[in-house]
Amino acid sequence: MIKKSLLPLALGGFGIGMTEFVMMGILPDIAGGLQVTIPQAGYLITAYALGVVVGAPTLVSLLAKRPPRTVLIWFMLMFAVFNALSALAPNYGLMLVSRFLAGLPHGAFFGVGAVVASRLADEGKVAAAMATMFTGLTLANVAGVPLGTWLGHNMSWRLVFLVVAAIGLLTALALRQLVPFIEARPSAGLRKDLRIFRKPGLWMALAITSIGTGGFFAWFSYIAPLLTELSRFAPGQIPMIMTVVGVGMTVGVTAGGKLADRFAPIRAIVILLTTMTALLLMNGLFATSQTAMLVLAFATGANALAMGPPIQMLLIDHSREAEMLGSSLGQSGFNIGNATGAFLGGIPLTLGYSYAAPQWVAAGLAFTGVLLSLAMLAMRRAQASQPPQARQARVERAREAV
Repeated sequence: MIKKSLLPLALGGFGIGMTEFVMMGILPDIAGGLQVTIPQAGYLITAYALGVVVGAPTLVSLLAKRPPRTVLIWFMLMFAVFNALSALAPNYGLMLVSRFLAGLPHGAFFGVGAVVASRLADEGKVAAAMATMFTGLTLANVAGVPLGTWLGHNMSWRLVFLVVAAIGLLTALALRQLVPFIEARPSAGLRKDLRIFRKPGLWMALAITSIGTGGFFAWFSYIAPLLTELSRFAPGQIPMIMTVVGVGMTVGVTAGGKLADRFAPIRAIVILLTTMTALLLMNGLFATSQTAMLVLAFATGANALAMGPPIQMLLIDHSREAEMLGSSLGQSGFNIGNATGAFLGGIPLTLGYSYAAPQWVAAGLAFTGVLLSLAMLAMRRAQASQPPQARQARVERAREAV
């Protein structure tokens, strides 16, 4: 039985997942409404992702001394206001700014929400409590994104962002009513929290996350025109395919957790980025086959979200000294990948290549992630082979750096 106090976290995750991923389904509608090209509309995805990257560490660090429930309410109010601005934006320039602003509270909400979930959890059920929050994110891809895609195609893409804003307001109200007051824990201060960025291992983990997952986002950012222009699906069929992707993501979260339990996180990441590279290549090779693209929609979505648990574990391993800041870094890394993938995937389109071209960019990014993961694995093996005295000296140096 899910605790009522955790439901607002899941609702917030649902709204965040909807506003982030619905863009991929309604990209042609937005491009037409703002009278810009599809690659230009793709930069709206990049703007949102950059907002997440900036907002996650900045907002969490600045508000670390505030009560977590209060902070979450503020984040959801910001989220509602900025998504409403997206709905009302009269031109491309203001839409670009509003999407950046809407991304600011995204990673910060998940960072603080993970801490709140851990404190509300029953004994021995911390992981299950955190999973409840991320269930909202996966359900957004099953129900919210297809619904938003349908609304964008058949009514107005602006209505989609108004619905998201309403979810944000409802989440803020639910947080106030259902989540108990939680005292803020003493913070070591912004300067000391930021010292986790002195760790080379943390930067390597962020690079793997940012570049490796960029492959998925280079695919997902342009999935709608890929399916309509090359696979010849009707625009009205896109919501159904987005549901297939969402179901795959839901399955993938569970599978990724089991894989991370069976193998060390970095080993699981090597496996998943390798299979992601293969899947992205197949998306380009079989783009004209509707049957193949339906299967690949499920498999690519599942593979992408399966990377979440092992990547989160890897990042937490390198940022334990700053509780809320460290828990927000996963979303920052994913959204650097979102921004990178959307931007780089759009370049061949601006040069006149077909909608299969972003798949080659996507596969290249995922394979780069494989190489970085193998390098990190080699570093760990080298460290493990060192004499005990050398390993202890390295640990002491790391403590002094922090």
